[in-house]
Amino acid sequence: MRVMIIGGTSGIGLALARHYAQQGAVLALCGRDPARLDGHPITVQAGVRRYGFDIGERQAVFDAVEDFAAEGLDLLVVTAGQYADANALAQDPKCSMPVVRTNVSGLCHAFDAGAQAMLRNGRGQMVVVASIAGLLHEYPGGSLYSASKRAAIAISDSYRKALAPHGIGVTAVVPGYVDTQKLRDLNGGSAQRKPFLQTEDETVRRIVRAIAERDAHCIFPWQLHAMVRVFNLLPKGLQRYRKK
Repeated sequence: MRVMIIGGTSGIGLALARHYAQQGAVLALCGRDPARLDGHPITVQAGVRRYGFDIGERQAVFDAVEDFAAEGLDLLVVTAGQYADANALAQDPKCSMPVVRTNVSGLCHAFDAGAQAMLRNGRGQMVVVASIAGLLHEYPGGSLYSASKRAAIAISDSYRKALAPHGIGVTAVVPGYVDTQKLRDLNGGSAQRKPFLQTEDETVRRIVRAIAERDAHCIFPWQLHAMVRVFNLLPKGLQRYRKK
């Protein structure tokens, strides 16, 4: 099995890489700084290749995917994502475009390149790891991050319909809070206050199962999903008081 993970140098992407490495997959781990993997045990395993590029650079994405896919591509996973909260955007509005460039345009670049490679063989699967924030309907004060993840889910739905006749599956993974180093860094070093916090291992198990079953969507945990559904039903006047 040949697996490419864009965003595979840290967090959920790297956790997935460890799983597939244990299964004997040939891996391509991609990120803006592949040197982050220097000294990591996964780099000494046979069949692991590293690519450095910005997912927002369309040609760079295509070059990397085409290089790895020259010998086949069974699974493309996109975990790369950019986050900016309301405070950061208020202080520097320029922070907005990197979020869109990575979470929306970058995903299209990756899926375009992956589809091109997989259509040659008439098989394969593409996966995006979005966020349960993407299930929030637009509301007063809604975040750019949430909007970008809504777009990511919609993009995956569109590619799924387009590629299904060609034997290519597309899965949108929609997780709640996952206890990654990035989430801890964004929350003063600990994410323990986040509701229904998932471990990386729990998250990987869910994602791997969804991929194996070629699910259209993998939304978890159910408790947070239920809270989002209730929130979407509230009047706009109440929604504006949601704490970020």
